[in-house]
Amino acid sequence: MSFLDRFMLKDKIAVVTGGARGIGRECALAMAEMGADIAILDLLDASRTVDEVLQRGRKAISFQIDVRKEQEVDRAFDEICEKLGPVNVVFSNAGVAYCENCEKMSFSDWKNVVSTNLNGNFLVTRAAGRKMIAARQGGSIILTASMSGFVVNYPQNQVAYNASKAGVVQLTRSLACEWARYGIRVNCISPGYILTEMTPPTTKKEWMDAWISRLPMQRIGTADELCGAVIYLASEASSYTTGCNLVVDGGYSCY
Repeated sequence: MSFLDRFMLKDKIAVVTGGARGIGRECALAMAEMGADIAILDLLDASRTVDEVLQRGRKAISFQIDVRKEQEVDRAFDEICEKLGPVNVVFSNAGVAYCENCEKMSFSDWKNVVSTNLNGNFLVTRAAGRKMIAARQGGSIILTASMSGFVVNYPQNQVAYNASKAGVVQLTRSLACEWARYGIRVNCISPGYILTEMTPPTTKKEWMDAWISRLPMQRIGTADELCGAVIYLASEASSYTTGCNLVVDGGYSCY
């Protein structure tokens, strides 16, 4: 295998949650360009992403599901394996953010963030792990954590998001150790401020100014700038990498 080939995902089956837009969509398209067939799991309609994957000459299917619901997640993985074959790569990326002072936050808002960002990642990775263990072919699981899992963002208050993403980092490390014996690698990426639908250009100017003032690169990142990290972790180029939290934050957390 050539060095370049180690980065390819030829004929791999990759599952992407939150692939209808933003980071998930960009990474799904990148994986398709590297040769993977794609299955999208999203609460939103992912038909646009599916069409774009098909235009790249790869197979694509989507399931409009809620990653917080155990039966929906398990059923989706059953159908993916039936329609596409054994799952090789999973990018568990679905997430939500909510900014509110803790003393004003409702318990329902807290539960929604934690249930999506942490419980959803657990359900998706558990379903993926079960399939990979049964297939005895190993695999790569990548979760989307955040720099918010180890820094406290400023000036916005987002305690639920920060706590949930810290949980994702430790979930990653724990599963990396637990599933290494099956040849399953588990890693996560920790994006910084990335311009997506969750962080739109209409974000409060004082927030945006504060973020950029602390960024060594003096700009917000874009979703496509995360694709290289995901391709690396999904491919054989990272065959000795597991339990890694790959930070892509423009240097924000260096201060």
